[in-house]
Amino acid sequence: MLTYLVALLSNFFGVKTQKGVTMIEYALIAALVAIVVIAALATVGGKLTNLFNKVGNNLN
Repeated sequence: MLTYLVALLSNFFGVKTQKGVTMIEYALIAALVAIVVIAALATVGGKLTNLFNKVGNNLN
């Protein structure tokens, strides 16, 4: 799947060298990591806020 996507993007942008293909692969991996981080923060964000509020209230 990833190989197909890289080949498709390489043809779309006219990338002919291995260096360009590698750059596209790294960009796809970085985008995937960013999406996972955003999803994790959206899922766990509210719980962490509540936890820190409880800890802060207990310290007072």
